[in-house]
Amino acid sequence: MEILLEEFYKQDLHTPQYIERRYFLDERSYQVNGISQSGKTALIKHTLLGYKKSSYLYIDCNDLRIDVEQLNETLTRFCNQNDITAVALDNYREEIALPKVKQLIIASVDHYDYPELKSIKLYPLDFEGFLAFEPRYDESALNHFFQLGGFPAMHRVSSEERIRYIQKSLKHALSDIGFDIVMLATNLMSQKVSAFMLYERLKSARKISKDKLYTNFVQLTTQGYLYQLEKFNHAKAVKKLYLCDTSIKNALSTQKHFGRLFENMVYLEMVKKEFTLYYEEDIDFYIPEQNRVVLCMPFGNQEALFKKIEKLEGFIITHSVTKVEVVTMTNESSLQHPFVTVEMIPFSIWALTEGEDETETEDPQPTKISFDGLLD
Repeated sequence: MEILLEEFYKQDLHTPQYIERRYFLDERSYQVNGISQSGKTALIKHTLLGYKKSSYLYIDCNDLRIDVEQLNETLTRFCNQNDITAVALDNYREEIALPKVKQLIIASVDHYDYPELKSIKLYPLDFEGFLAFEPRYDESALNHFFQLGGFPAMHRVSSEERIRYIQKSLKHALSDIGFDIVMLATNLMSQKVSAFMLYERLKSARKISKDKLYTNFVQLTTQGYLYQLEKFNHAKAVKKLYLCDTSIKNALSTQKHFGRLFENMVYLEMVKKEFTLYYEEDIDFYIPEQNRVVLCMPFGNQEALFKKIEKLEGFIITHSVTKVEVVTMTNESSLQHPFVTVEMIPFSIWALTEGEDETETEDPQPTKISFDGLLD
């Protein structure tokens, strides 16, 4: 095993065209979690490359040559002999013992209960992070975001290879059942979906037990490949289902439904800000601690919005909602309503300001539309 560790120790690390993200690792020990292709390896290698080469050791735990028992016996001793102060265990597995070094970084899809390690969760890029990969920010950037999604590696993959790249990455990262569940989920995104519904649909295509389906489904949601959104004040109601990245939709399905895709994109922007969200009938997203409702109307017009708000007035008053944000593709308006602030905001603007404190701007005043008369 020492021969293999010596090989790892001497290897040169590379992070081609690395672009800084909002995440960084200082001198503390870390556990970095995130789905496949979320950027864990690039972040770790970029961190290590800032150190003196002789001071760190990077190990990809997926290397088939590794004997775990022998690794556990020799790793700490090898580090002491070579004055290694930082060790990174990429694709970490729980059976690997943690070495005693000054700085330890482990990376995995699964989260482990190691309180001595500071936890960081990586997501695929949100829109703001995506713009750092764009050569310029103009009207084409949003179109690229729709096409490429949030996986950083997609910027280095040629356009004709992108779909196959995502397919291969998911095939490699997931079990056969897990892959089938994600593939089925692409046609059910942004809809109310139960695990039993997935089982009923999947059992007609392959032999599978309920227990096996549920186990894999829970794993996918725990790891972050799929998300479930709970109904407000109805924990037992059927949850809405979302994908971890919208690029998976086009990679695994030919079915088109832009409205659901757009809703999934909006959802992911808020999940990455770690808001506590719920859905309600006729309400895409409700954030109780912010007294805020977010609606998705990519091509919504003023007439449609009037009707939508009328339906929601009972909820708005009962729950003291102070703001309704309507995320659109391009429409922008500030609407007058007696009980709540209503704004239509283009996604490209909304995504860049989401989660920030409101500040006054000197932008031109958007069109104002009155709700007077609608309450009579």
